[in-house]
Formats: sequence, C-alpha cells, structure tokens
Amino acid sequence: MRTRIAGALGLAAVLALAGCGSSGTGEGGGQNTSSGGGAVTLKMVAADYGSDPNAENAGAKFWKGIVDEFQAANPNIKIDVQVINWNDIDKQVATMVQNGQPPDILQTGGYSGFVQDRLLHKVDEVLSPNVQQDLLTKFADFGKVDGVAYGIPFVSSARGLFYNKELFDKAGIAEPPKTWDELKAAAEKLKKSGVSQPFGLPLGQEEAQGESFLWFLGAGGGYKDASGKWAINSPQNIEAFTFMKGLVDAGLTTPNPGTKDRKTVWEDFAAGKVGMVNGGPMSIPIFDEGSVKDKYGVAPIAGKTGALDTTLGVMDWIMAFNKNNHPAEIKKFFDFFYTGNAVQKIVDNYKLLPVTKGGIEKLSGDEKLKPFLDGLPNASFYPFTDPKWPAVQDTIKQTIGGAVEDPAKVLGELQKAAETG
Repeated sequence: MRTRIAGALGLAAVLALAGCGSSGTGEGGGQNTSSGGGAVTLKMVAADYGSDPNAENAGAKFWKGIVDEFQAANPNIKIDVQVINWNDIDKQVATMVQNGQPPDILQTGGYSGFVQDRLLHKVDEVLSPNVQQDLLTKFADFGKVDGVAYGIPFVSSARGLFYNKELFDKAGIAEPPKTWDELKAAAEKLKKSGVSQPFGLPLGQEEAQGESFLWFLGAGGGYKDASGKWAINSPQNIEAFTFMKGLVDAGLTTPNPGTKDRKTVWEDFAAGKVGMVNGGPMSIPIFDEGSVKDKYGVAPIAGKTGALDTTLGVMDWIMAFNKNNHPAEIKKFFDFFYTGNAVQKIVDNYKLLPVTKGGIEKLSGDEKLKPFLDGLPNASFYPFTDPKWPAVQDTIKQTIGGAVEDPAKVLGELQKAAETG
C-alpha cells in the first residue's frame, strides 16, 4: 500500500503476468477483444505487493492463481494482467490513459483523478449489491466522490502493539499495557531489567506520520478536527508528544527517535533488543525470522486512558475504466475476487488484511491477526482525500521527529505549513 509495508515501499521491477503464461492475452495484444464465440479479454494493471523485491514474478504469481481459478469457472472471460512496481505504476497508467488505452481494471493506491476525468465505472455498475454491503463501511465510504462510489477498497492494513513476552516475564510484567501510564510503568521495569530499548519509537522519515498518528489517536487527536480543519497542533496532539518526550528524556525509548526509521526499530525488536513497538501484520514476517519468533504477543494500541478501539487504517483501491464497456464481465471478476479465497491468499502472501466483513470472519481464528482485525471496522485514516495531504505528509515525515524535543513549537510549525501550503 502505498503505505506499504515496506509502508512501506519500493518494490520489484515490471512484471507481466502474460509472461508467466497465466492469462490468455487473446489476439488483441492485451487489449479487449471479442471473438466469434463471445469471449472477452479484460486488461488489468496491478501494483506489485511482493515482499521481496528480488523474488522473480512475486506479484505475477499471486495474480496467476486468482486468474487461473476465475477463468476455469468463466471460460469466456480472459484476464490479461500486467503487474508493475509501485515506483512506476502511476506514470505508466497515466501514459496508457493519455494514449487512449486505459486498462479495464486498475489496482493501485488512488482513484480520484480518474473520477474527475469521468473515466471510471460507478461501483454499482461493476460490483453486486451483496458484495458492496459486505465491504467495511468506513473503508467503502472513502471510495465515494460527491456521494457516488467509484473506488473499491482492495486490501487494508492496521496497527497494533507488539510486545516481547520473554522480556516481559523477566521484568515481571503480567500483561501488555492498555494505558499510557501502564506503558510507562512497563518501560521502566524493562529498563531496570536490562532492556536497552524498552519502547521502540521510530520517528524517522520512513513513516513518522504513522507513528505520530497512533499517539495522536491515543490522546483523542488527529491531523484534522471533526470539522475537517487542520489540527496538527491541537492540545491533544501536543499532549501526546509531551508524553512521548517524557519517555525519551527518561531513556525509555529508542535513542534519538527522530533519526530512526521503522525498519531499523523493527529489526531491533526482531533481535530481542526492544520490549514493545507499534507495528502491523507486515511486521510479522520480520519478527518471525528473528530471535523473537514465538516469543511475542500483539495487543491493541495503548491510549491515554485505555486501549484504543480504533487503529490506523490504510488501504489501496481497485477500479474499473469505462472506455471498453465491459461492466458485466468486470462484475463477474470482482464478485469472484471478493467472495472467493483471495482473502486468504492476500494474507498468506503479503500479510495484508481484507476489506470485507466476510474476510474478517474467515480470519478471525488467527490470534496474531485478531487485534488488527478487531480494529479495522472502526479504523481511523490519514486525511488523504485532502489534496494538500501529500505535501503536508512529506513535511511531517521530515520534521515531526523533532517534536519530542519541543512539541508545541514543532507541531505549531507543521500546523502553519498545512494551513498556508
């Protein structure tokens, strides 16, 4: 997700599913074609979620499994998928659109620009009502422009508190903290027992906006207030960073957190050097490859007065272009995708989460994923529908780490930048 995991993320090189022999391109060279037998070929472009950028055809292999299964059940509909890495997909799709050759289906990080140009089918035209009703409401609502849905949530991710059970036992901590006071007390016990980084606090440029947002939520704050106005220097947000400053000053966190990226802190947790850290499902493979495998637990994010019933929600989108006019065939593919076993394949391959109630139910028995799944229906989001957000986010990434030294000053500067930028 363009959050992606890796937030997190630059990924592999261009991968064409047709090169894997997975998806009959038909006689149209990847364009929509209809043969005498009524067969239709849908062109699809998808972002690569391969966790290993060196893994050959990682994304293509994922889509091959989905497409092969769909085509076996729908022999008159062929899906020609091209998988492109996150660094290139927006530019390549823009070129396709400019040349008058948009794909029928696009899976990527955003959709709103295509809506402005009237290039997309409405969701009602390409997704059955029962599937629409199964989508998580808060996620689906972000796919609407002026009350009409054009973007369909594709996958999601969330955040939780990871804690090292072995270090907790050694420090005499019975359970993960639910409140900030409990978190501080646990960090003090961890430090006393010899843990060098009781709480991992990555406020470096990789994803400082995400870590900060979790603490804002814990104080009842956020990047905007309920009226939609920027609220970066709200009393709640200043309180959150003041608490974080106290942890840093007491030596209870990662040293110099403003210079530490998430990847570094997660690797330290994987090595058993960190007692607690905020992370997501995408953290699990990193931790399971380290010395903490089978030694960590996951709990809801600790807040000022109690564990949060929300989480940072992030998502990507899938959409349908209207140029070639194949809504019925696209609907069959979308319905298949959202009601089949693609959910489990996404989790298995990428440690990303579903965007449907049914998907959450299917995964409810996975204890490692449960805290993330529980938070998804009530997830909170970055203000990504604001056109200023990309620029504001970049500024936040670069400077918000300094707020652990002077919360009011740094957050005030970010507030001014957001309002005037």
